[in-house]
Amino acid sequence: MAEKDTAEFTHFDSHGNARMVDVSEKSETVRVADAGGNIKMSAKAYELVKSGSMAKGDVLGIARVAGIMAAKKVDELIPLAHPLMITKVDISYVLHDEDSSIDIVATVGITGKTGVEMEALTAVSITALTIYDMCKAVDKSMIISNIRLLKKTGGKSGTFIRETYNGY
Repeated sequence: MAEKDTAEFTHFDSHGNARMVDVSEKSETVRVADAGGNIKMSAKAYELVKSGSMAKGDVLGIARVAGIMAAKKVDELIPLAHPLMITKVDISYVLHDEDSSIDIVATVGITGKTGVEMEALTAVSITALTIYDMCKAVDKSMIISNIRLLKKTGGKSGTFIRETYNGY
């Protein structure tokens, strides 16, 4: 990989070797990231989740805790991620009766030298996977989709808001 090709990718040095980004000279700022995703399931599974009647218990409550735990462990999962002292993790849901799906939104915050986009994305992913795990006895055909960064604030690159983000 030529130096010109890697200039925009901060996780590669000038020779194309993977590296952890040096954030020691960066300023600490308040940084927040929102990520979202969706899980679609059968009407039967959806009603069991919605009513809290799934055999394994409170699906959304347990999935929320799993997402929070996942956000705190990103440096153990993603090789070049920094260990962070996260100050906030919130997982929220929007239930859609019309198509038996659930939107998941994770908000992660920190006062630090690097952003929390990966933490928010990981929180959404693990939340969705936990919902799948708890519901798979009823519906193995669930679809997890549309995991994406919705918004991020703070840091040198400033604010990013996805055009289609409606603030849910």
